[in-house]
Amino acid sequence: MFTGIIEGLGTITKIRSSGQGKRLTIEADYPLDHTKIGDSIAVSGACLTAVMIDGKSFEVDMSPETLSKTTFGKAKIGDRVNLERALCLSDRIDGHLVSGHIDGIGSVKNIKTLGNAIIITFEVPESLSRYMIRKGSVAVDGISLTINNCDHGSFEVSIIPHTAKLTSIGFKKIGDHVNIETDMIGKYVERFMRNDNEEQKARKSSIDKQFLAKSGFL
Repeated sequence: MFTGIIEGLGTITKIRSSGQGKRLTIEADYPLDHTKIGDSIAVSGACLTAVMIDGKSFEVDMSPETLSKTTFGKAKIGDRVNLERALCLSDRIDGHLVSGHIDGIGSVKNIKTLGNAIIITFEVPESLSRYMIRKGSVAVDGISLTINNCDHGSFEVSIIPHTAKLTSIGFKKIGDHVNIETDMIGKYVERFMRNDNEEQKARKSSIDKQFLAKSGFL
């Protein structure tokens, strides 16, 4: 589990095939103190397991599923990535609860400046925008952000200078792709509601004329 508060940036220094997946070597800009093999690290929002650690460098394996659902399917050596190590239960949750399980890919649709903020509009599939609400939370490349406005297929966020300086979102351009994780609460609520509706339909369909006649009511 993560918070969407990025610790720092890293750089992809090596990419090699691993069956149908890939193994990436990433060098962090900061020391990975107390990080050990097997720990979870969110790399631009994707929860990955460190399989090798050497100083500031670490390696992660990516499955075909991860490559198909995230921007890492087109990753290149030299790409800058956001890094966040897993949340400790004693930590403050300054962002929002982020699982590190990417829902899909979005793209930068528009960038404009308003005062000291950068206003970025992202285009996303409607299957993702359905879980977004105004002033709700979203993780973009692992960054916890508040949604200013949203509609079917897009949403807008405001980036303060601190976030632009410390994360990869500060050098995104129109057309660039990003990893999107929607707020998990909305997905759970939808699932519970769907199950309740299905159960109600099942209960209704089990009582018909045949059942009533067999039970002696007709």
